[in-house]
Amino acid sequence: MEGQAVWMKQQAIVIGAGIGGLSSAITLASKGWKVTVLERQSTVGGKLQRIQSEGYTFDRGPSTITMIHVFKELFAKAGANLEDYVELYELEPRTRNVFADGSVVDLTRDIEKMCDQIATYSPTDALKYPQFIQESAELYRLAEKEFLNRLLLSWKDKASVGMLSSLLRVRPMTTLQSLLRRYFLHPNTLAMLGRYATYVGSSPFQAPSIFAMMGHVEAHEGIYGVRGGTYSIVEGMAKLAKERGVEIVTDTEVKRIAVKHGRVSGVETSEHFYESSTVIANGDVLSINKMLLQEDERPSMTDRKINNYEPSLSGFVILAGVPRLYNHLLHHTVFYPEHYAEEFRDIFEYKLAPKDPALYICHSGYSEPGMAPQGGSNLFILANAPYLSPLVNWEGDKQNYGQHIINALEHVGVNGVANAEVLMHYTPQDIANDTLAHKGSIYGISSNTVRQTFMRPGNRSSDIEGLWYVGGTTHPGGGTPIVTLSGRLVGEYIAEHRV
Repeated sequence: MEGQAVWMKQQAIVIGAGIGGLSSAITLASKGWKVTVLERQSTVGGKLQRIQSEGYTFDRGPSTITMIHVFKELFAKAGANLEDYVELYELEPRTRNVFADGSVVDLTRDIEKMCDQIATYSPTDALKYPQFIQESAELYRLAEKEFLNRLLLSWKDKASVGMLSSLLRVRPMTTLQSLLRRYFLHPNTLAMLGRYATYVGSSPFQAPSIFAMMGHVEAHEGIYGVRGGTYSIVEGMAKLAKERGVEIVTDTEVKRIAVKHGRVSGVETSEHFYESSTVIANGDVLSINKMLLQEDERPSMTDRKINNYEPSLSGFVILAGVPRLYNHLLHHTVFYPEHYAEEFRDIFEYKLAPKDPALYICHSGYSEPGMAPQGGSNLFILANAPYLSPLVNWEGDKQNYGQHIINALEHVGVNGVANAEVLMHYTPQDIANDTLAHKGSIYGISSNTVRQTFMRPGNRSSDIEGLWYVGGTTHPGGGTPIVTLSGRLVGEYIAEHRV
């Protein structure tokens, strides 16, 4: 189908209209490039989608928004104001943490209030919290300076004096759990702050201590709600992209990335061949290499090497539209089990759905009553789950596991979910089917090792000239703002170097 070619100087093709792909498209288009985005789903957003049913509105995907300066910078660099496209509001308190012993800590920027709450179950831990927040802030400063705001495209970049010095300062061989135990003793505090490893699809008992920076990010930089739901960010980005001339084509699946003499020459769909010497793949790097490239075209990413990466955890989601109100839920609420460590053994060691997982609930109707009918609640319920393996048949087991989660919710006082007016399940298999995420993982690869944290697959293909990657699998990592940053950095580099 190469006869139906589309060619233009300084043209880029973006595969995937997730947040990373939209970010790179906006950046390039604002610098004069012709950009076409090809998306296999019927709507943009990748893993983040809006689901509406019976008057209830849900976000299926990321719901905790932090580091809003990343979104503001993306829009500002494209000559726009974020506030004209997306309405954000700060959540205070940020998140309610409910523990198995009945203790409750509402995360807040007020350190004194945090200490008072922690002191109800551990006066010793309360005394150490201010020191922990100081170290958390320093880790975040180092991460922003050395890791998050620049591409690491070569070994020279990764081995620079500043990089190696900063790497040593964040103690890469120290796990998050080990760092936390230098400050805290009580299992409640350890669980509340150890949960930050799950933000990158990992275990607090294996992930490096750098992720302690999220303590500062959430408490002091802030957690934000988005008017109309998190999907409004996607809508705002798509609107800006189109205003800058980006063509977004949905319901179009890329079948092959074409390579000629070691350089990308375009992408083939079932309808057209889009010719371009610059292709940005927004999606799971491992899936893209395995599905869209021949193995002999990618010697540094053979099937064997792909299988050597440990995928991140996945998730089991229940969307429940319940005709009742829950006074003990905030916008974000987490219920912790008595033995938090067992969840990560189940997921990463046994590859099984956790028997007693932490349960996260996003109830955006708490902040915006219009997200549910009057007197109703829109609950996004998430339990962490293993990436796909032969040990779990999600198609056959999702109803039973869903009931298991509903029973656990009853135990913590979230009653009535079984009688919801809207009740939907979304499994790791669904994630794999819809987004082609490798083994249904949410964040691409885990950060359970130093290598997978600091030496992720590169943003620039080491095998094929002109092929770039953005998204959670590649640098700088997973999470909505970080993926947005990934797309912008790649777009800026391509425009500056005309590659």
